[in-house]
Amino acid sequence: MRECLKFYIGGEWLDPAGSSTLEVINPATETPAGRVALGTPKDVDRAVKAARDAFADWSTTSVATRIGLLERILVEYQKRYDDMADAISTEMGAPLDLAKRSQARLALEHLRAAVRVLGSYRFCEPRGTTMVVREPIGVCGLITPWNWPMNQIGCKVAPALATGCTIVLKPSEIAPFSAYIFAEIMHSAGVPAGVFNLVNGDGPTVGAAISGHREVDMVSFTGSTRAGIEVTRNAAPTVKRVHLELGGKSPNIILEDADFESAVTAGVLAVMRNSGQSCNAPTRMLVPRARMGQVIATARATVEKTVVGDPRTEVDVGPVASKAQWTKIQALIEKGVLEGATIVAGGPGRPAGLPKGYFVRPTVFANVTPEMVIAREEIFGPVLSIMAYETVEHAIELANGTEYGLAAYIWGADLVQVRAVASRLRAGQVILNGAPPDFMAPFGGYKQSGNGREWGDHAFAEFLETKAVVGFASPIAAEQQCSENSYQPRRQLTPGDISNEVVT
Repeated sequence: MRECLKFYIGGEWLDPAGSSTLEVINPATETPAGRVALGTPKDVDRAVKAARDAFADWSTTSVATRIGLLERILVEYQKRYDDMADAISTEMGAPLDLAKRSQARLALEHLRAAVRVLGSYRFCEPRGTTMVVREPIGVCGLITPWNWPMNQIGCKVAPALATGCTIVLKPSEIAPFSAYIFAEIMHSAGVPAGVFNLVNGDGPTVGAAISGHREVDMVSFTGSTRAGIEVTRNAAPTVKRVHLELGGKSPNIILEDADFESAVTAGVLAVMRNSGQSCNAPTRMLVPRARMGQVIATARATVEKTVVGDPRTEVDVGPVASKAQWTKIQALIEKGVLEGATIVAGGPGRPAGLPKGYFVRPTVFANVTPEMVIAREEIFGPVLSIMAYETVEHAIELANGTEYGLAAYIWGADLVQVRAVASRLRAGQVILNGAPPDFMAPFGGYKQSGNGREWGDHAFAEFLETKAVVGFASPIAAEQQCSENSYQPRRQLTPGDISNEVVT
């Protein structure tokens, strides 16, 4: 049993202001795996004050200092890697192999990317006699989900630290164990007091207190579009910056000249990965109508080989994260049946032999039409909708015919055509022919999939304000100042600072 009953505030583990706790349920067994304390607005006030007090010093530290801290975090994270993977598997049900191979690894990739970007990032730019300066925005409230917990924490915390911001993190109360370990990693790495703070709790209480707090300068939220709208409403009276990474209903266009066996198999497996709980999962497969029979056969064969079960064993798919999630997915699968979609594989109910746990049968629907609920709503489970198109133009129309725009996928042999189709899709990231992830590529959505971008150098912009200093100096002098990275005042080191500085 893991106990997460204190909050990390101002460099210390403190008791909450209140006494409420929540059982964290292991979704594979439906039994308690631990407890988490539920914070209050008073806890948020304490954390925000600690972050505000720390901002003056942290925002003026050198690039070398911030790189040093990020590198120490990397070292400490690797020490806790197996524990992190175990916690993720326990709290949200990811198969242990997936937790080790991807879930836990992603935070490392974002930390490495931040180090790489920070080493050459231009925080100032001379334009004639004007100096354009990019400065840390201030105290950042980070609200993260349960589906890829370390990916979302890593891709927000790393650029926030790198740009000189201070942080108040609220992870999901459904999956708090991994964030607790992350806070322990931060402490072991020597993060200065108040630079990173952790308050657990639910969205309506702690999330709302963070997004509406007058001393929080920016809030970055990942979750459902519905919740993102509430975060934006809460933030509006204080006119703070709001960054949102929200839902998706991503199209996967398989063009006529694609290798259908490979493309369909990869598309099905991508939806089943992480039990379908990925905002960018390719949940709408668009195929030529004449190839529907072949696609159905390949999709059915792929699902039949997919093993669902105990995430502590060698399986492909574990449970979904919660009872509420399981119930929602079941209702949408039943809706697909009622609306007349063809069940290729799966269907309502639990997989055979799994009477306990929030397991969902990997489900594929074919002959799905655009007006069906399963073609429009984000199901967030291992459910794929296959839709037919008549022409490439029709495929593009179907792909863009959604309120979302987070990701899109295209398969085809003619790269000229593939790129032409990509140029017409309204999505923040388009993946061609199963290309692997690029941690330097911007990630974020069009339309109701959010605003702003994460990952790589584009993430830095979300945490920076822009200042124009007019009449700063001659162009040559200004360029020299930028090259020396010396525009912002740098405080002198004291003996107490040495543990937080890079030793060269």
